Amino acid sequence: MTRQVPQLTRRQVLRLASLGALGASASGWIETLAADAATNPKRRKSCILLWMTGGPSQIDTFDPKPGHANGGPYKPIETAVPGMLLGQYLPQLARQAKELAVIRSMSSKEGDHGRATYYLRTGYLPQGPVRYPTLGSVVVNELENESAELPGFVSISPFRAFNAAAFSAGFLGPRCAPLIVGERPVGDADVTRASLRVDDLDTPAGISRQRADDRLQLMNTLGSDFLATRPGVPARSHQDAYVRAVKMMRSSAARAFDLDEEPAPLQDAYGRNPFGRGCLLARRLVERGVPFVEVSLSAVDDAMTLGWDTHQQNFEAVEKLSGLLDAGWSTLMTDLRSRGLLDRTVIVWMGEFGRTPKINENAGRDHFPNAWSAVLAGGGIRGGQVIGDTGPDGEQVKDRPVQVPDLLATVMRALGIDPAKQNVADNGRPIRLVDSKAKPIEGILG
Repeated sequence: MTRQVPQLTRRQVLRLASLGALGASASGWIETLAADAATNPKRRKSCILLWMTGGPSQIDTFDPKPGHANGGPYKPIETAVPGMLLGQYLPQLARQAKELAVIRSMSSKEGDHGRATYYLRTGYLPQGPVRYPTLGSVVVNELENESAELPGFVSISPFRAFNAAAFSAGFLGPRCAPLIVGERPVGDADVTRASLRVDDLDTPAGISRQRADDRLQLMNTLGSDFLATRPGVPARSHQDAYVRAVKMMRSSAARAFDLDEEPAPLQDAYGRNPFGRGCLLARRLVERGVPFVEVSLSAVDDAMTLGWDTHQQNFEAVEKLSGLLDAGWSTLMTDLRSRGLLDRTVIVWMGEFGRTPKINENAGRDHFPNAWSAVLAGGGIRGGQVIGDTGPDGEQVKDRPVQVPDLLATVMRALGIDPAKQNVADNGRPIRLVDSKAKPIEGILG
């Protein structure tokens, strides 16, 4: 049977060629997969969260203050959107500013890493008996396809030391927990050692397929017998985990984690570093229908730093971090667009808070939850605009304040999810996906 390979438009061909993506697709499978993903009316949206561990400096990235002492030594650059300035070391993103909705008026009261990380990722404060689920778990609970061969939530290179609960499924349970790959160990400076492959996907050496199947059948029988006499969430979660793992092991979709399938020029464009490779993996996952992928940027090279937590030598660190961010994120958008997927993928850029406008005595910036930035792009988002204003010095929100639940409600709406919907916590209490006071940001949804 002859496979029919759909034709790409001239614009798509040029975009793919600029990324070097056409060189490895002589068989046509990339074009076939991309066309199917883009035109399939049943395909739901996906979300990619770019999580900036430590709290990024808004003034040195998306809210420059030229001409003010708080602005620091960087020279802001013009973008494709008249009047929208970005930090000096984000030139590729500046060229794609028409895709970006920059929210400069984020505000909260949480200046502690642990509490703020939990708040930004769940929309609720870490207090009381309820274990709130992280954003990815909420999304996968709403959008996951039960028959999918890949997990619905993948977390790439997370740094969970600030607050491990902020990365958990909470009361939604193990079914909505993330598959974690490439985690940066606490105290390990060499982030290059982290692998983005999934361990133990292959049958152990010396074990035939038939023998492995017999073992799995025996385990399933024993597990079913145990569950029949001892029903409960822990036992069922244990059995479900094995079923999902085996499904993934036997699936060709697991090839998504093999980044070497991609052309070398495309890998170079993303950046051969954990964040760049994480962005490439994120594209490969949403291309295969994974609803939620998060990629953390928590370190540069072998620096023993906590990502964007730049209390000292802020400008040297932000320059390096911005270089990784600019290449990975801009290539991600270009790559998604060339495959017809950007309109179906919501991209969220944020950290747990911002950094102080005033520069401290160590040439650093400290924690600052009062006024900071987040960015949305992709599916359902009206790009090319700035929301809010922090004045000439960046010290406080002057216009259109946005609270954390407002941001998350906006993301939910962009994904086609009703933020007012309720889940039931393990204590029987109904919990809204987003706090009842949340209001989606006006004018940002397409």
